[in-house]
Amino acid sequence: MKKSTLVLLKTLTWAACLVPVARLVYGAVTNQLGPDPTRTITFMTGLAALRLLVISLAISPVRQLIPRLAWLIRFRRLLGLFAFFYASLHLFAYIGLYSYFDPHTMLTDILKRPFITLGIAAWLLLVPLAITSTTGWIRRLGGRRWNLLHKLVYLSITLGLLHYWWQVKTGVLTPLGITLLMAALFAARPLLAWRNHHRRKATP
Repeated sequence: MKKSTLVLLKTLTWAACLVPVARLVYGAVTNQLGPDPTRTITFMTGLAALRLLVISLAISPVRQLIPRLAWLIRFRRLLGLFAFFYASLHLFAYIGLYSYFDPHTMLTDILKRPFITLGIAAWLLLVPLAITSTTGWIRRLGGRRWNLLHKLVYLSITLGLLHYWWQVKTGVLTPLGITLLMAALFAARPLLAWRNHHRRKATP
């Protein structure tokens, strides 16, 4: 891929990833965040984090199924870091806008509402992944250990989805679409590993 094309695609990716926060800023400035702005901010940042995690995890199976799209791997780190950015905004929205930075309120919420515990745990699992996302950390840890560490993203997104499901009202199926996508990605890993194993065995 030409360098100019890569720069253009990365610029477009940055622009697309910044759309949710730009919408929130515009909504805040124009007073269009609805009757409960705090809920809107919390919901949009959390949803953006989940969507970006799913997209970043979809890159590996897509590039295996369609080899000519192997260049997508160059965008996985960027998407993952933006997912962490929105997950952090989601957490800080809760800390600042719901709890008003009051530790007692947060502790009470955590004890009363287990879905908050799941959300915090999901964020904590993303922290070491964000810290070790650089090339320098890959060299320090070695490829095998780095890959093993970054499998925590699957546990993080599972907890994030449970966090999402747990807080919606009974009968509300809003989280279903993203959950099915994630389930498909989970299923794709062993299926692709099986396919690649048999292809290697069949190669003379």
